[in-house]
Amino acid sequence: MNTSFLPDIASSRLAATVERVETILVDLPTIRPHKLSVATMDGQTLMIVRVYCSDGIVGVGEGTTIGGLAYGGESPESMKLAVDHYFGPVMTGQDARRVRALMVRIGKMVKENRFAKSAVETALLDAEGKRTGLAVSELLGGRLRDRLPVAWTLASGDTARDIAEAEQMLDLRRHRIFKLKIGKRSVGEDVAHVAAIKRALGDRAAVRVDVNMAWSETQAAEGMAALADVGCELVEQPVATAAALRRLVRRFPVALMADEVLNGPETAFDLAVGRGADVFAIKIEQSGGLFEAQRVAAIADAAGIELYGGTMLEGAVSTAASAHLFSTFNNLAWGTELFGPLLLTEEILREPLDYSNFELTVPTGPGLGIALDEDRLAFFTRDGARKTISVKG
Repeated sequence: MNTSFLPDIASSRLAATVERVETILVDLPTIRPHKLSVATMDGQTLMIVRVYCSDGIVGVGEGTTIGGLAYGGESPESMKLAVDHYFGPVMTGQDARRVRALMVRIGKMVKENRFAKSAVETALLDAEGKRTGLAVSELLGGRLRDRLPVAWTLASGDTARDIAEAEQMLDLRRHRIFKLKIGKRSVGEDVAHVAAIKRALGDRAAVRVDVNMAWSETQAAEGMAALADVGCELVEQPVATAAALRRLVRRFPVALMADEVLNGPETAFDLAVGRGADVFAIKIEQSGGLFEAQRVAAIADAAGIELYGGTMLEGAVSTAASAHLFSTFNNLAWGTELFGPLLLTEEILREPLDYSNFELTVPTGPGLGIALDEDRLAFFTRDGARKTISVKG
């Protein structure tokens, strides 16, 4: 029987194109001020993107930054503008199932904008996972672990308060790895702050620091030697350039981690060739998406550089996406820092992510495996239902 004239029923049933792309800004308060060398955050803004497909599937992604434009060249507001005016038209009418091909198309039409690309790619992968019944981790090659160790960042700037916060996290069995944000004070003051916290916690917890590029190379040499002496096990991005990192690495008995200088596979390759770090902080947004972050991890593996699952203090959507990716890594020697949702006072998921026994459980459902609480989301959407309450005496 000649069937060449018959429609391909299976193909038509599985076909899906992008119908529209929508974004909103969601402003959420934090549990306390989060002090970094580049900014102090009193809240977090999430850019939520939804990709609506012709088969009725809706994928969700998120773009988030640290301190607006204080950290880098993108902000939630700029991401929203870029997705609304540039990404959306490029994506509309395209095959939603061919995620990598669509991201290549976007890459040709939209330069840079790595954080916005990560948000859109996350939404496309979430949609494909829902469509196929597979978790994003399976779409990325298959998870190797179901739970991820999670560090907590101590960033109040007050030593006594940070110690009390760490003790609370230990009591709750939520975190036993602590990263301290330093760099705003003198090197001596910063080291004294770290030393006091490490003395208080002793062997019950690991202590690391993140300088966010605040030190000169001379200060970094002084600080890393002193930090090693007080029990700090890792120093993240103490200086601003890859060249300075290369000159510092392996000089002190403390691991050196690259973060801000890692902006995708090309910078990862340059760092690996020059042996510029002991550890790479992998971030899906900073890498330009989950596929690009996978490439960064592969470069690190090939070069014998260890991995750490980083965060841009994302909300639950990007945190879930990151968890799916990090669960696929062969080498995750330094755990993760996926505590972003715990820094927020408000929950935007119908069922919160599971943080327990010092680890985060990677969601198992289709796509990202999460569901947004639409009422809460609407309440905190910028220009949405939330109103300022005035209290009169």
